[in-house]
Amino acid sequence: MARQERAEQTRKAILDAAASRFDAVGFLGASLSDILAEAGVTKGALYFHFRSKEELADALIREQFTVWDPLAGIDDPGLQTAIDLTQNMGHSLRSDVRVRAGIRLVIEQGSFVTPAANAYKQWIDTVHGLLLAAKAAGDLRKEINAHDLAQYVVASFTGSQLSSQVLTGRTDLHERITFMWQMILNSAVPPRRLHRFDPAGTPADSE
Repeated sequence: MARQERAEQTRKAILDAAASRFDAVGFLGASLSDILAEAGVTKGALYFHFRSKEELADALIREQFTVWDPLAGIDDPGLQTAIDLTQNMGHSLRSDVRVRAGIRLVIEQGSFVTPAANAYKQWIDTVHGLLLAAKAAGDLRKEINAHDLAQYVVASFTGSQLSSQVLTGRTDLHERITFMWQMILNSAVPPRRLHRFDPAGTPADSE
């Protein structure tokens, strides 16, 4: 058990160091020697867990999907779930270097064309499923195409977080995501149902 715990600690140190470097300088700018130095591990220890820098980056790309975990137990997912999902992602971008690194790797793509496309598709598919449930519940206008709206939500979120990063270091990201949803709700939801949704996200104490 002690050996297993040490191995897990080493893996965590490598991922944290890789996330720090990828977040700071991107995939092409981060060298394995810098990651090793920051993690304080040997090259052999790194290759025990990850065969390449590409595999390290791929692991971090997958980290962004941990924001789904708090929403997994929702009994009746729908439009508010999609709002909460993006607000949770916004919070993670401000507080979790691994998520920031994963998002930067997806946006920059680097040598990760396939994983990047897969990550975008996974986000679109997830939001699409939530919007289909919303439409079935009557929470979207009849003329709205759920898949088109899902693509728009993901694209709008991507642009919002990039603008926030460039202009304020993401300090205003919550407000930008909230404004994004205000615009979407006003155009996509029947007026009689607008009161059901909070573009700022579900308060933590009511989840």
